[in-house]
Amino acid sequence: MAKIVGLDLGGNSINVTAYDGSHFLIEGMAELPSLVTQGPDTCISQLCAGFQKALDMTGWKASEIDAVGLDTPGPISADGVLCSKGATNFSGEGYWNFDLRGNLSKSLGLPVSFLNDGNAAALYAHWKSFGDDPTKTSVSLIVGTGLGGGVVANGRVLVGRVGFAAELGHVTLPGDWYPGGNIPARCNCGKNSDLESIASLTGIELNLLPYFLPKYPDHPLASVPIKEAAKKVRGMAEKGDEMSRTIFRAQAWALAAHIDQMINVFDPDAVFIGGGVIEASDEMREWYIAKIRESIPFREEQSNLAIEIVPDGDKAGARGAAVFAFQKLI
Repeated sequence: MAKIVGLDLGGNSINVTAYDGSHFLIEGMAELPSLVTQGPDTCISQLCAGFQKALDMTGWKASEIDAVGLDTPGPISADGVLCSKGATNFSGEGYWNFDLRGNLSKSLGLPVSFLNDGNAAALYAHWKSFGDDPTKTSVSLIVGTGLGGGVVANGRVLVGRVGFAAELGHVTLPGDWYPGGNIPARCNCGKNSDLESIASLTGIELNLLPYFLPKYPDHPLASVPIKEAAKKVRGMAEKGDEMSRTIFRAQAWALAAHIDQMINVFDPDAVFIGGGVIEASDEMREWYIAKIRESIPFREEQSNLAIEIVPDGDKAGARGAAVFAFQKLI
């Protein structure tokens, strides 16, 4: 039996799990503040505290732990080194080129493996459905503030040469993705009309609200600052607001166009949708998935493709990181 600790490092919190090679020993959410804005030293200290939290919850001893799995948002290398100008949650100069994985490994005195958070959630979704079945392939789309993703084949997540495999949010959408015309869209990465520029909270703020609000001049969100308004769209969509549903319908078209591309590249056994976009009411979630499915131009042979929700919500990242650490261990 292995003893693996998984740590999912986010902008606000660290999610913790423990894995024995077959089962996760922490059922619910186990969190502590990440304190990333206080700098790298504090961040590493909090990760060590998260490691200790896992020990306290399982009764394991530090000397018994085989490996640690870490995940966090990118851009970040396959070795867990932050980019030269920092990353999504790590903007201070102290984080520039900071070896997050290496410093945690040194502090714990244990091997630490690393995945970006999209890949970690993708690996867990695949593992939950297929285990290590070498015949199965899946694509995951994690729709949150940005859009992360992951591709799993032969039971292993694709990491890529430098760690940037499956940056699916930055794949350009086909020109005819939206049947209602052209929605001008730019992404924070500098590209125009990539998937993240539409299917993300940032896409709602930068592109979808500016496009649709003029069509609804009396809408309650018209007088709300755009950043605040973007955060309210999902809640209003859950209540059936017409414009908000139209915004999420546009996202469904974009996701469907992207999935069509992924079908033609990977012919996957399943597509998983995760992230904040599906942390909604059952009705809203089912409506969203249904709209994605009905918008994909399936060939008849592909029409039974499974399109499912990433299981276990915010626990998926830490669990995927732990599975990855276990796979590297064996």
